[in-house]
Amino acid sequence: MFDMLARQPDDPLLALIGLFRKDERPGKIDLGVGVYRDETGATPIFRAVKAAEKALLETQETKSYIGPEGDAAYLDRLWSLVAGTETGRAVAGVQTPGGSGALRLAADLLHGMGVRRILLGLPSWPNHASIFKAAGLEIVPYPFFDIPSQAVLFNRMIEALEGAGAGDAVLLHASCHNPSGGVLTLEQWREIAEIVERRGLLPLIDLAYQGFGRGLEEDVAGLRSLLAAVPEALVAVSSSKSFGLYRERTGAIYAVARTQALADTVRSNLASLARISYSMPPDHGAAVVRGILEDDTLKADWMRELDGMRARIRAIRQALAAGLKSRWPALAAMAGQEGMFSLLPLSEEQVLRLRADHGIYMPTSGRINIAGLKTSDVDAVVSRFIAL
Repeated sequence: MFDMLARQPDDPLLALIGLFRKDERPGKIDLGVGVYRDETGATPIFRAVKAAEKALLETQETKSYIGPEGDAAYLDRLWSLVAGTETGRAVAGVQTPGGSGALRLAADLLHGMGVRRILLGLPSWPNHASIFKAAGLEIVPYPFFDIPSQAVLFNRMIEALEGAGAGDAVLLHASCHNPSGGVLTLEQWREIAEIVERRGLLPLIDLAYQGFGRGLEEDVAGLRSLLAAVPEALVAVSSSKSFGLYRERTGAIYAVARTQALADTVRSNLASLARISYSMPPDHGAAVVRGILEDDTLKADWMRELDGMRARIRAIRQALAAGLKSRWPALAAMAGQEGMFSLLPLSEEQVLRLRADHGIYMPTSGRINIAGLKTSDVDAVVSRFIAL
């Protein structure tokens, strides 16, 4: 019966990892996979993570299941980090295997609620559309970011929201837009919130990079303004980048509702979906995050290290913008973008030439992981881009 299956194409980004590993040239550079790297080229483990893991090793008494809902203390602490401590909103959360697991549970929930369409600004993280389609949702695309001008197409976004129907869902990036780095102002977030509330839309907010843009509080200011204005929302949170817990698959999905009774009903549905999908979430990463957020000393050290990562990314971003604007003047805007990613106006042929001639690896879309660069490599990379 396996003969009935057709070979599926490799995920382009994951295939890029394999190609990079096979390249034996010294000085090769990986600007593809979305992980933070330091000046040595390594993806470090936070000091606070190591300390929390040590405490777990010494004090954890069981490896028994934690249940489909996950670690309640982790969920509470993480939500306070996301939404603040004075939200006054009814909320319920379920721990998930990473941010992708949170998005899949949200998509399955939306479909089970009778939602049939979800608005998706393009370009977006490629897996967004795949997850929503697999859950049976219709994707309603609209243009969000223009690569040649490096501009957020806010008017097109507003047109799409105004054209949506009551009961439609809309995917929103909380901050550090992947893949564009494009930024929405707080005033624009307020305008989005007004339309979402007025037209009866259900927002699904993807928060994967808190602390990597302008700061822990600043990166959720827009999200908080939206939550204050709408009656219902779903928030998918990843701990992969903010805590460096990529392989631990640590995340959560939260439902904000009009009443706590409704929030608890949503949680029961999310837990049921989790049970039939993966049964129980992995515990280790959530236990580490809980340990950090419950300990003032560890939390302060984690915040200091996160601040250093953000500052390093910003410095490299500014250096790239300064170097590339001589060839592409619009790329001066990269300096004001947020997070790990930006989109360069490169053709597929140019991307493949960079790979073949110089060992510079990136997706054919032109998306670069700025955090994949060492400061010492910036000038060489700029010169090779400019010479295309």
